[in-house]
Amino acid sequence: MERMRQRADYLAAAAGAKASAGAFMLQARRRPDTGPPRVGFTVSKKVGNAVERNRVRRRLREMARLAPADRMRAGHDYVLIGRRAALALPFARLAAELDGALDSLHREHRLRRPQPAGDQNGEQAR
Repeated sequence: MERMRQRADYLAAAAGAKASAGAFMLQARRRPDTGPPRVGFTVSKKVGNAVERNRVRRRLREMARLAPADRMRAGHDYVLIGRRAALALPFARLAAELDGALDSLHREHRLRRPQPAGDQNGEQAR
């Protein structure tokens, strides 16, 4: 699992599929390559001061690190947007919510391969 660092990657994931949980929102998109899954983390100032935001981010990062390797698919980008509830929830519940959110995204086939730009007949734009 790799970390996402570029703003453009976060914006692309924001346009993809979303799954909501009590402690976070999970955004995901399928990339055109088959590289390892990439994960990004963000927590807004609405969550609290810097200490609280960093604590939420650390909990989300550890939750993603401990997730089974087969849960996050190769060729996908995932963004976890932390909520204030992540401070109070037990860690086991956070992990269960991540599992449920990943199931929701992948089971409903909301993560489809990106289509090349073109018209309705599948022709490439020139």
